[in-house]
Amino acid sequence: MEKEPHTCERTGMSPYVSVVSQPSAVTRLDCERKNGHRGAVVWLTGLPGSGKSTIAQTTEKILYDLGFQTVTLDGDNIRLGLCADLGFSEVDRNENVRRVVETAKLFLDRGFIVIVALVSPVRQSREKIKQVISPDDFLEIYCNCPLEVCEQRDPKGHYARANLGQISNFTGVSSQYEEPLQPALLLNTNMQEAGESARQLIKLVSEKCAVSVVSR
Repeated sequence: MEKEPHTCERTGMSPYVSVVSQPSAVTRLDCERKNGHRGAVVWLTGLPGSGKSTIAQTTEKILYDLGFQTVTLDGDNIRLGLCADLGFSEVDRNENVRRVVETAKLFLDRGFIVIVALVSPVRQSREKIKQVISPDDFLEIYCNCPLEVCEQRDPKGHYARANLGQISNFTGVSSQYEEPLQPALLLNTNMQEAGESARQLIKLVSEKCAVSVVSR
C-alpha cells in the first residue's frame, strides 16, 4: 500500500500535499571533516534550577574556544521564539520537545555539537528522543539536584509562584520529574560549581567527538 502523504494539522496543510525530504549537496560527514570533530546532541535534563542553563553556557564557551562547532538550545530561549505559541499542558510540552529535537537534528546534520538545556521530565519521552536522534549521537546528562536546593535557588521565582498555585503543571511542584536510569553523565550540581560540572562534561564530549572518530 502506498504511504499516505504527510499532513501537518497545526498549519492546516492539505493531506494531499506530499512533503519529500530534500538531500543536501553537503553531507554530515563533509561537515564533520571540515569541523575536525564529530557532531553530537548533548541533552541536559533536570529539575528547574538544577543548573542546566549555566552548565550549558559554560560548556559551549569552552568548547568554542577549543575550536568545536557548537550551538546551545536553551529551554527558555526556545519558549521565547520557536515555541512561543505553546503552553504547559502535556500536549504542548510534548510539542515543545518535538520541535527542539527536530531543530537539534538539523544542527547535528551540519556536524555541530548541540547542547540542549531542557527540563524534559518524562523518562519515556527522553528515550524516544534518543531513538529519534540515534543512540550513537545522543548523550543524556543528568543535572541532579535535590528539590529543596532548587527551590532555595529559585532564580526566576517560578517555584514560589508554583507553590502559591500561580503556575500550574510546574515540574517538581505540581508535575513529576522522572530521573534518568542510565545517563551518560551524572552531575551532582548541588555539590560542585558549574565550572567543575562543565569540565566533566567537556571531557566526555571531547572523547565522544574526537577527531579520530570523524573517519567513520
